[in-house]
Amino acid sequence: MTQAPATPKAARRQHDREIVALAVPAFGALVAEPLFVMADSAIVGHLGTAQLAGLGVASALLMTAVSVFVFLAYATTAAVARRVGAGDLQAAIRQGMDGIWLALLLGAVVVAVVLPMAPFIVELFGASDTAAPYATTYLRISALGIPAMLVVLAATGVLRGLQDTRTPLYVAGAGFVANAVLNVGLVYGVGLGIAGSAWGTVIAQCGMAAVYLVVVVRGAREHGASLRPDAAGIRACAQAGVPLLVRTLSLRAILMIATAVAARLGDADIAAHQIILSLWSLLAFALDAIAIAGQAIIGRYLGAGDAEGARAACRRMVQWGIAAGVVLGLLVVITRPLFLPLFTSDTVVQDTALPALLMVALSQPICGIVFILDGVLMGAGDGPYLAWAMVITLAVFIPVALLVPMTGGGLTAVWAAMTLMMTVRMLTLWLRTRSGRWIVTGATR
Repeated sequence: MTQAPATPKAARRQHDREIVALAVPAFGALVAEPLFVMADSAIVGHLGTAQLAGLGVASALLMTAVSVFVFLAYATTAAVARRVGAGDLQAAIRQGMDGIWLALLLGAVVVAVVLPMAPFIVELFGASDTAAPYATTYLRISALGIPAMLVVLAATGVLRGLQDTRTPLYVAGAGFVANAVLNVGLVYGVGLGIAGSAWGTVIAQCGMAAVYLVVVVRGAREHGASLRPDAAGIRACAQAGVPLLVRTLSLRAILMIATAVAARLGDADIAAHQIILSLWSLLAFALDAIAIAGQAIIGRYLGAGDAEGARAACRRMVQWGIAAGVVLGLLVVITRPLFLPLFTSDTVVQDTALPALLMVALSQPICGIVFILDGVLMGAGDGPYLAWAMVITLAVFIPVALLVPMTGGGLTAVWAAMTLMMTVRMLTLWLRTRSGRWIVTGATR
């Protein structure tokens, strides 16, 4: 007897279960990185405004150095999920191991560049004379943890592709606790100041990378996947990541330009910007939890040849993204009087941050749509389109952001430009998903 097709309501429930099962644990893992920065900001902020401003510049640079390689997680998730959908677990894990080897190689290159160039990079970024020494100290020490950070990205992508977001949650939670404890102990207990905050983060990241390696290596042995580096596989991984690298570089350029503009407005503005950027990153990663579920689910559906299931999952996740954006925006408005004093007692910094914080709250529904559609297209392996869309967005953002100091605008104007940027992203991603050209089935795209 032929089984009756699922009703629309039953299909929505199935998608909801899949989204919740992957997104809830992914949320905890995703927010670990902004929580690391927020914890550092809260601890360093009480050392003084100059230290917090230095951390703002250095952390933006460090996040850029790491985040440009986020394709190690995103491309790996999509590729592994397709293999899982096609029923080839051995090939899925082998592809993940190629990503981890690539992460180690890239991490070594980044450290070799950042260590000697740190003072020049900080100066180029526009840090004030009072903030620059602190920024240089933090950047140099934290750079030592970059290889571990990239391994965490690649290994996380492997597990997400295998539809496992719980293990990254446990590792990220333990890493956050270790980071907070180490930071407090080294900054205040040992008296290392901002250097202690950097060392605490490096140690926590290395510990997380070690745990991930144990988990992935164990899985590789269970399924008979080779652990040896494969030049062809590593090269293929790098080539697949190039479009996502262009996309991420464009996005990081936007964030760096926004931070550079805020830095030139004064120490109070860059300190306030650092606080708001930390919150914006937290909110973004919260929304991206649904997008991570989308990467894994869409990749699996397409790998199994189920185009209609991929379309239905995309529609449902967009609905989730809009609802989550509205809720997060309301939470920002309600909690703003309690949020700012956690990071600084300077009333000038608080007053500067408040109106910009409201702008962030208003933009959250737009952000919800952007992150979900971004995740869907990544899960489909539609990297080239994502690259071109972000280049267009960058071209729109640059002149708008540079006009802020020329017209006497303040930090709120900077975040208005950021909202415009997200609106442009939403339009480009919506046009692509509506066209259906992202739907390509099979174990490989």
